[in-house]
Amino acid sequence: MAKRKSALGKGLGALLPDNEERSADGGSVASTRLYNFEDRIRSAGSVTDLAVDRIVPNPYQPREHFDEAALDELAQSIRQLGIIQPLTVRSLGPNHFELISGERRLRAARLAGLDRVPAYIREADTEAMLEMAIVENVQREQLNPIEISLGYRRLMDECDLTQEQVALKVGKSRPAVANYLRLLKLPPLIQAGLRDGHLTTGHARALLALESDSQQQEVLDAIIHKGLSVRETEQLVKKMSAPAKPSKSSSKTENVLPQNVRLEIERMTDRVRSALGTKVAIKPSSDGKSGKIEVEFYSADDLERLVDLLSDG
Repeated sequence: MAKRKSALGKGLGALLPDNEERSADGGSVASTRLYNFEDRIRSAGSVTDLAVDRIVPNPYQPREHFDEAALDELAQSIRQLGIIQPLTVRSLGPNHFELISGERRLRAARLAGLDRVPAYIREADTEAMLEMAIVENVQREQLNPIEISLGYRRLMDECDLTQEQVALKVGKSRPAVANYLRLLKLPPLIQAGLRDGHLTTGHARALLALESDSQQQEVLDAIIHKGLSVRETEQLVKKMSAPAKPSKSSSKTENVLPQNVRLEIERMTDRVRSALGTKVAIKPSSDGKSGKIEVEFYSADDLERLVDLLSDG
C-alpha cells in the first residue's frame, strides 16, 4: 500500500524562529526545520505497509488471553477483505517497530498468512504532532467514511480526547462525530462496503437499526445487487425490524384508527427513524390525538448522541 501524503495546515509560523538562520550550503535552516517537521507529520499521520516480522508485541498489553475461534474468524475476514483498521506502532529504530494497538489484528494477520500489514507509525513523545496530523488528515474531502471514523477514534484513543473535544478540533457537531464512530460497530463486511464505495453513510445508518450481523449482511446484499436507495433500504430495515406478532392492544388501536391516520403515523415514524438512526415506535391512543414515542438506544454513548440530536432540534 502506498503511503498517503497529507498537506500541512497553516499556523506553523509560530513553531519557527523569526530570524532565519543560514546553513553551511547557503540554505535556510528554518526551511530545513520546516521540511523535517512536515516529514514527521506525514510519517505520523499516514498509513504504511510494514513487514509483520518487523513488529514486536507491546510489553504492556493488558490482555493475556485471545479467543482462538474469534482469531480464526478474524483471520478469515482478513483473507477476504484485508485489514480495514490499520495497526498503530512506534518506531524503535530503522525498520524496527513496537506495537501500540491492534494485537488481535496482528495475530490474525499472521494466521491469514500476511507478510505485510497496514500501520500508523507514531513517535512516542510527539502527542501534539500526532494530534495535528490526524486532525489535518480527517479534514480531507477525499477520505471515505471509514477512514474518517478511524481518524476520530484515533483522536479519542491515542490523544485522550472526548467526542466533544474531537468535534471542536475537526469543526463538526458532536452528534456528527458520534454518528461516524457508530459506523465502526458495523461488521467488517459492511465496513468494507463503505470503504470501497458500495454503499453510503445513509445506507449504513439504516443498517445500524438491525440487531444481528446476519440481518445487516442480508440487507447489504440487497443494496449491492438490487441497487436499493437509502429510502428503500430504510423501508426494508423497517420491515425486518417489525415484531413478528403485534400485541392485542396495538392491533386494537390500529383497527380503530382511520387508514389515513395510520399511514400518516407510518410516514412520521419513518422520518423520525431516519433522523435519529435507530429504532423508533410511535404509539397513538385510540383516537389518534395523543400517544407516545419510543426511541431505542444501545449504549450510554448512543443515548448521549440521541439526547444531543433531540436537544439540537
